[in-house]
Amino acid sequence: MSKYYVIAGEASGDLHGANLIKEIKKLDSNAAFRCWGGDLMEDEEVELVKHYRDLAFMGFLEVIKNIRTIFKNMKFCKEDIIKYKPDAVIFIDYPGFNLRIAEFVHENKIPTLYYVSPQVWAWKSSRVKKIKVVVDKMYVILPFEKTFYKKFDYDVTFVGHPLIDAIEQFKEKAIAKQAFCEKYGLNEKPIIALLPGSRIQEIEKKLPIMLSVVSKYKECQFVIAGAPSRSNEYYASFLSKENVHVVVNDTYNLLNNAHVALVTSGTATLETALFKVPQVVCYKSSAFSYRIAKLLIGKRIKFISLVNLIAGKEIVKELIQSELTEPNLIKELGLIVSGEGRENMLKEYKLLEDKCGGTGASFNTANGMLKTLEELNRTRN
Repeated sequence: MSKYYVIAGEASGDLHGANLIKEIKKLDSNAAFRCWGGDLMEDEEVELVKHYRDLAFMGFLEVIKNIRTIFKNMKFCKEDIIKYKPDAVIFIDYPGFNLRIAEFVHENKIPTLYYVSPQVWAWKSSRVKKIKVVVDKMYVILPFEKTFYKKFDYDVTFVGHPLIDAIEQFKEKAIAKQAFCEKYGLNEKPIIALLPGSRIQEIEKKLPIMLSVVSKYKECQFVIAGAPSRSNEYYASFLSKENVHVVVNDTYNLLNNAHVALVTSGTATLETALFKVPQVVCYKSSAFSYRIAKLLIGKRIKFISLVNLIAGKEIVKELIQSELTEPNLIKELGLIVSGEGRENMLKEYKLLEDKCGGTGASFNTANGMLKTLEELNRTRN
């Protein structure tokens, strides 16, 4: 039996991890998994150690406040890996935690495989030195990352973006708008989807601002994408306005039937683009966290959304910090609800999808990981 220990700390990592596990099982029928992740990974019949809802802390202040919990989780994770004795540990993004665990795993001579690179090209390129030492193989999903790592003489494998596969698979079972509206008690008006994220801190920072435009778009209906880690009761406090609804744990069906979207920065911006939904990107954190982020990033990157980063230019409007206001949201929404701005964004989305490398990312990664482990075993034996 081949034993894999997989660590993902966010909703996107749960999705990519679940699809990777599916592909590994196809190639390795004796594979067994022990995981940190979420509901999607658990659906693949793995042993789930920790759910990401208990791991996700956003911003520097929030991390400091929860530092004891984070260190306690790290200690437990190290002990659990040694007890499980895996043939490899697979890390999925979540760098603040995963790179520290990777160092420990490497010291214990267990193969380390990393899927979805930390954003070292934005935050801290000095981390590449550590990655080269403690990560046996890195599998990247953004086309510019291979070039970035090459500057540091580190050979990584570009596998394509797993969201393309995930969304194509989803569309095979997606429900049409009429059925979607009937299921959630919606009307037939065009849907403006609100994606405020999954962490409490980001929801409470951004969702009230997103909702501020509701009265200006009475010809549409607003639907909040509720995170699976939050209850209906939690979102009830945001539903005081008419024409606002919430759909929990069904974001893909929401995007599949949305006309436009307001989206918090992160993986969701790329998901929205791949569903061909024109969007405005919304970002707001605490003033302290934002200042620290600006100091760390400096002038290395021009954009915060994956859509613009991959395209290398502004495709979608980013409203950041003080720019995230009701008047600006109304203005930017007006440009994409209809007209030339909407058509241009949809054309750019098609070019963006081509850049992401086509289908097969999860298979490419699974296949590459098994070959890497074969090579490592030969070398070490």
